[in-house]
Amino acid sequence: MIGEWLRGKSRAFVNRVARFIGRSGISPNAFTISGFLLTIPVACFLARGLWQAAGLMLIPAGLFDTIDGAVARATGKESPFGAFLDSTLDRFGEGVIYLGFMLYYLQGNPRLGGLLTYITIVGSLMVSYTRARAEGLGVECKGGFFTRFERIALLIIGLLLAKPIVTLGALALFSNLTAIQRMYAVWKKLQ
Repeated sequence: MIGEWLRGKSRAFVNRVARFIGRSGISPNAFTISGFLLTIPVACFLARGLWQAAGLMLIPAGLFDTIDGAVARATGKESPFGAFLDSTLDRFGEGVIYLGFMLYYLQGNPRLGGLLTYITIVGSLMVSYTRARAEGLGVECKGGFFTRFERIALLIIGLLLAKPIVTLGALALFSNLTAIQRMYAVWKKLQ
């Protein structure tokens, strides 16, 4: 929702940046892989409870994730494999991030954090799965309250504010509501 609005507002700027970066010859897949690799230090910071450091490191990871598709379009290097790689590494990246939370909460910290992390993982996977399954049925399914953009943005803000439990609670709630919202939207379209 917010992500679509923000993408519309920033599209011209992102495209200019993508054209500039595209002249460097760096492949869009390199940005995709770099964005994923940056989630590893994020998880390390999370495992140690260094919330703000994790939030700061998540910013460049999110930027790489934002720019990879724009660079592919600007350079004419869009490909089915590039889209597949991007989606797949996005899921792995989220998994790595939530592993960091799990490692922190497994150290005897509040059990609520571990439970919220698990519920968030399920919701995040289901948001992606509902879209993939719907598209497999020929139904477009990109909308919802909390797409990947909103999840990453909330995660960055919540970590910078050092509020992991509140952040995970919101992510757990809204990611699962988004999956349910998408299920309903697909049901309506298939009636």
